[in-house]
Amino acid sequence: MNKYKIFISLFQYSQLYITMVQQVTNGIKISVKTNFEGTCYRNDRVFFSFSYSITIENQSNDSVQLISRHWEIFDALKNLEIIEGEGVIGEKPILAPKKSYTYQSYCNLTSPTGAMRGFFNMINFTNTSNFKVQIPSFQLTVPAILN
Repeated sequence: MNKYKIFISLFQYSQLYITMVQQVTNGIKISVKTNFEGTCYRNDRVFFSFSYSITIENQSNDSVQLISRHWEIFDALKNLEIIEGEGVIGEKPILAPKKSYTYQSYCNLTSPTGAMRGFFNMINFTNTSNFKVQIPSFQLTVPAILN
């Protein structure tokens, strides 16, 4: 049975807003921190750039490995982008019990607000079972939108 908890908090550091979201699925805790990085232009279009940091913490008693990822990225203009692939940032980390792994990535949106959610496909080395770990939905919002 999947047990999960979601925690959301918003921190203000000077002009930066960093959102943190956490969720536990099958003993694997996913923590997400996001930050607005600014705007960029490509092909005469403005994009809103966000960075995010994902920490995967193995709170179970078994060693596990992240095999693949699935992301759904939404923006306020109702655009949906689905990204799937092996591992994360070119790696398939193995996490022993009570160990964690952190990586950083980014996302560009065509609107100043949006959201991401998804899951990691993992394998449990003790019983060789595959399982999904939910990545909690998190907001990507330009700080001026919050005022």
